[in-house]
Amino acid sequence: MTQQHIHITQGEHATGTDPDLVISTLLGSCVACCLWDADAGVGGMNHMLLAHAPGRSTHHTLSGINAMELLINDLVKLGAARRNLCAKAFGGARMISGLSDIGAQNAQFTLQYLEQEGIPVVTHSLGGQMARNIRFWPNTGRVMQKFTNAAAGDPDLTVPISTGNGLELF
Repeated sequence: MTQQHIHITQGEHATGTDPDLVISTLLGSCVACCLWDADAGVGGMNHMLLAHAPGRSTHHTLSGINAMELLINDLVKLGAARRNLCAKAFGGARMISGLSDIGAQNAQFTLQYLEQEGIPVVTHSLGGQMARNIRFWPNTGRVMQKFTNAAAGDPDLTVPISTGNGLELF
């Protein structure tokens, strides 16, 4: 069988059950949340940028909640049980020094949301100053990550992180 590929960008999400499906994205300060139900063999990923302006935290929170609920609702429609969902979160880098750290805000929102909803975070790779390429297999929850220093014009490079946590580097 041929591998199916869906690439998502900011504000999008994708879900699926096919073992040959891979969902990918490129993240800087944005965050991707990968959710899956291993028992049902269904999962999905979103790509969120939760723009935040002083005094507008309600919009920031509602935007994130909406992105997460859209993903969860689509997973439930495919047969996932909300109580069985597990998460992996990526991104939230500080891509430009000297400006506000929107990446940290995105990462903080994501982890807080998952905790409040009782969705366990199996692993996460958040923060830093490098962009990430993410590949997610929604049927199994498998994730591969590659760091890239796109701002410096460097080619993709693999940066060692802890292993054995459900995350592979490519």
